Amino acid sequence: MRFVFLGTNTLTLATARMLLDEGFDVVLVEKSKARIDELAEQIDCGFLHGDGSLPDVLEQADPAGTDALFALLNNERDNIIAALVARSLKFKRVILLVTAPEFEHICVELGLEDTVAPNRAVARHLVNMIKGEKSLELSAIIHSDAEVFSFFATECEAGSISELSLPKSTRIICLYRDEKLVLPDETEHIQVDDEIVVIIRSERLPALKKQLEQRSNGNEDDTEAAD
Repeated sequence: MRFVFLGTNTLTLATARMLLDEGFDVVLVEKSKARIDELAEQIDCGFLHGDGSLPDVLEQADPAGTDALFALLNNERDNIIAALVARSLKFKRVILLVTAPEFEHICVELGLEDTVAPNRAVARHLVNMIKGEKSLELSAIIHSDAEVFSFFATECEAGSISELSLPKSTRIICLYRDEKLVLPDETEHIQVDDEIVVIIRSERLPALKKQLEQRSNGNEDDTEAAD
C-alpha cells in the first residue's frame, strides 16, 4: 500500500514511520527543500518538493496509485483546502486533522468524512489519568470486523431515536449534545447537531455513508434500514 503525507510535522513523521515499519510505501510532500534534505538522512521514504494544497503538486503524487492521503498539518484550514483539492483529484481516501469542533461540522457538510479530531479523546484520557482511572483505547477492544463511526444529526435524523433508520448491523453507542455525553437510554429524541456515535459491521459502513449522503441531498432511501 502507498500513502502520501502533506508536511513533515511531528504527528506526520510519527505516523509515516509506523507505516514504513509495517512495510508500506510513504511519500512526504514538503515545501522546504532544506527540510527534505534534512529528513532524507533520517527516514527512508519518498519525497515530493512543493505545496501540497496545489493541484499540480498533488497530481505528481499519483492519486490513482495512492491508497490514502494524510493532511495532518497544524493549520486545519490548510488541511480542509488540501483535502478538497485531493478529493477533486480522485484520491481514494483523504484523512485530515481537525481540532476545533466548529471545523468538524464544516467537514461533515463538505463530505470530508475521514477526519481525525483528537482533542476530545486526549482530554478525556488525561482526566481519567488524573483521577487514577485507566481507559482502554477503542483500537484495543474493537476488532477488524467492526467500526466506530460518528456523524452530526441534521433535520433528517432529528426526532425519535426509535424511528431513526440505520443500515443493518448498526447500533447507536451514545450521543454528544453540546459537548456532553448522552446515552441512548437517557433521551428519546435526537436533536439537530447531536453527534451520533454508532458501532457498525465494517462491510455495512459504505451503506451508512451512502444513506447519509442521500438524506443530505433530500433523497432518503430506507432500503438499508436496520431490522
